[in-house]
Amino acid sequence: MTENKSENNTFRIVLPEAFREIFSHFYFAENKTAEIITNTLLPSYQTILIFNFGEKPYLHSKQNTRIEVDKYLMLGPIKQAFDYTLPPNAEILTVNFKNDAFYRFFGNTSVSENVPSNMDEVTDQDCFSILWHGLSKINNIDAKVSHIFKFSEPYLLTRNKIAGQLANFKDQSLNSIKSIACKNNQTERNTQLNHKKHFGYSAKEYNRYERFLSAIEIIEKLASTTSKIDWFEVVATCGYYDQSQLINDFKHYINLTPAKYLKFQKDICNPIT
Repeated sequence: MTENKSENNTFRIVLPEAFREIFSHFYFAENKTAEIITNTLLPSYQTILIFNFGEKPYLHSKQNTRIEVDKYLMLGPIKQAFDYTLPPNAEILTVNFKNDAFYRFFGNTSVSENVPSNMDEVTDQDCFSILWHGLSKINNIDAKVSHIFKFSEPYLLTRNKIAGQLANFKDQSLNSIKSIACKNNQTERNTQLNHKKHFGYSAKEYNRYERFLSAIEIIEKLASTTSKIDWFEVVATCGYYDQSQLINDFKHYINLTPAKYLKFQKDICNPIT
């Protein structure tokens, strides 16, 4: 666990090995200041579950709609950046589902992208309301996390074979859809549909997103060593056709140019790092 002891207390919670196939991380944030704090969350292509235990935080959609978090809110997969605001006395715990984990819990990925969902429509029982009430009685963050792990275990007994192979495919020199289709005597189309069904997005979408993440990593590394970025180096290293395509990706995911991202990066939260 990494913790910041300031009044604006935020930290990522590192998970035990047994749960790293299900969750990438948990994130805790509280605002003990008298100021309103607003940050930007980068896209993660994960479904996230936000639990609220204080004053209501709120999100700002791309259409400038304000969405309040009452007890909990499910969003995802997060395909574009959005702003979130923590008013004074806000306290949230965010659960980040990994790969096909949301499907493993609920058997579908019907949550509308980047908009709140009433989970009564997704499950037969309001399980998250039950979970929130249990968590609200626990003051210690580590104990809250342990409670979520225990609650999760019954949902994780089975996993689709194809989804598991897609999630664990590591050879970047090969096309995952083609390789797994061949391995299972399936058509590529059927494997693509399985990917979309279990992950909530296509393999092609995610490949574009990974290229964008690589560009961010390279830009930040270059910015730490030089005052002037060689954008042609970024384009060539990440496999973009030209600088225009690089700019289009940044505008698509975070509505900023690469240069403006550098200017405002301190106010942007990258859920992957």
